[in-house]
Amino acid sequence: MEEDKIKMTNKEYSEYVDGKAKKSPIIKNIIFAFISGGFICVIGQIITNICVYYKIEVKDAATISIVSLIFLGAFLTSIHVYSRIGKYAGAGSVIPITGFSNSIVAPAIEYKSEGYVLGLGANMFKIAGPVLVYGIFSSFIVGFIYWLMLFVR
Repeated sequence: MEEDKIKMTNKEYSEYVDGKAKKSPIIKNIIFAFISGGFICVIGQIITNICVYYKIEVKDAATISIVSLIFLGAFLTSIHVYSRIGKYAGAGSVIPITGFSNSIVAPAIEYKSEGYVLGLGANMFKIAGPVLVYGIFSSFIVGFIYWLMLFVR
């Protein structure tokens, strides 16, 4: 009987796995992601509104809000709460700036036992590094194309 399971074709194995796999509640996940991502944005807006209320210029208030959210994401990651939030929030916790903060702090915490240089420093941008590289590169390309369109006629 065991030999029959071993001699499965790829199609038979795929059907077997599909039958055993837990179905993902896509609609529920989408709703949780939307609500949690929106909630993080609402927190940022509340911070901005508080700053504006205390006569801080809007541009500076936005900066304070961003820095506060980055700190909050890093802090919640360091006390192992952000991963629990992400378990339920899904993409809603990954996409805002708090998710970016989490993607830098989580590997740093994981590898800190290997030392500051080879552990923390070498692994801190393991997840966020490619995002930064491609983001900076693509912004350079778009800026160059914009410059060509405006100034080279």
